[in-house]
Amino acid sequence: MTYNFDKITDRAGTASVKYDLRQFIFKNPDVLPMWVADMDLETPDFIREAVVARANHPIYGYTFRSESYYESIINWLQKRHNWKVEKDWILFSPGVVPALNFAVLALTNPGDEIIVQPPVYFPFFTAVKEHNRHLVYNQLQFKGGKYSINFDQLEQQAQTARMLILCNPHNPVGRAWKKDELSRLADISIKNNLLVISDEIHADLVLPGNTHHVFAEIDPDLDSNTITMHAASKTFNLAGLASSSVIIKDETLREQLKTYISSLHVDMGNLFGFVATQAAFEGGEVWLDEVLDYIAANVEWANVFLKQNLPQVKMVVPEATYMVWLDFSEFGLTDDELKEFLINKAGVGLNAGVDFGPGGEGFMRMNLACPRKTVEAAFEKINVAFSELLF
Repeated sequence: MTYNFDKITDRAGTASVKYDLRQFIFKNPDVLPMWVADMDLETPDFIREAVVARANHPIYGYTFRSESYYESIINWLQKRHNWKVEKDWILFSPGVVPALNFAVLALTNPGDEIIVQPPVYFPFFTAVKEHNRHLVYNQLQFKGGKYSINFDQLEQQAQTARMLILCNPHNPVGRAWKKDELSRLADISIKNNLLVISDEIHADLVLPGNTHHVFAEIDPDLDSNTITMHAASKTFNLAGLASSSVIIKDETLREQLKTYISSLHVDMGNLFGFVATQAAFEGGEVWLDEVLDYIAANVEWANVFLKQNLPQVKMVVPEATYMVWLDFSEFGLTDDELKEFLINKAGVGLNAGVDFGPGGEGFMRMNLACPRKTVEAAFEKINVAFSELLF
């Protein structure tokens, strides 16, 4: 491999949410943090070099997004996802979560029904509830160790809902939705004029053997009611630079959202976010292919370890993202007891499944975008703690 992902980098003292807020989040400053979705793998050198080169210029004044910035996004989406987008379709947002909130506020009204598919990324809930919209759960079905969409329920809900927030690929359950699944979702959306916000921030993190399908490309009739959100942040570990793209083909829909974002004066963006995004998309293919292989190997190692040492914990093997969804329900602990046990007995900090909504009970989300030694240490801690509980 060209890159060394086994290197352990000390992040303490860098105002890292994952490391420097351990006391605040877990009430334990020594917990091994495997929760928040950023990588403990170094941001690639070609991105750091581009940022440093720009930082060496002594003035950081007002900056616009250059033609080359847009070209890097357009070329990346064409190359990695066979999706041809045009510059005019691309809006800027300081992150996907802000973009979700902007879309809810700009394109729906108070009291409108908005569908989410739990267990799912929890900011989806607040994007609905905090703006006085009505949250509707289309809970995923879990059978045989795999999640699927409850289409029968969705067909009923779509008749009265205004919007659906789709997680594609899905966080935390790791589904890279198949084309036939998205086609059925598209049919429901078109039939009911249901606006779909497709959060595709993990689109580039589909693990080997799986494929990402851009929802907006499933059916031409989706053009007028689909908004796609994409970023380099998860893929290349750039979350701290707060930059993302909102891609909308339909001019009317695009102008509505553009006007709202502009009215808040949050569309100026971050100079270094632009530089890093362009560098990532211009030079990131080799690094990304290698990091996906490394993450897939971490997933495989962890799954084998559990089966051999702690089979009571079941992993939902992900098709995408660098998170794994772990089922601890066999131990019969309440969610509070499970969280407390992992923090104070195992010494590992994970995301509690209940935070992801209905269907998350008894589960935990774990981040495997880290050196293998960190993965091994975390699972050894979990194994020792639960072995003592069992015996």
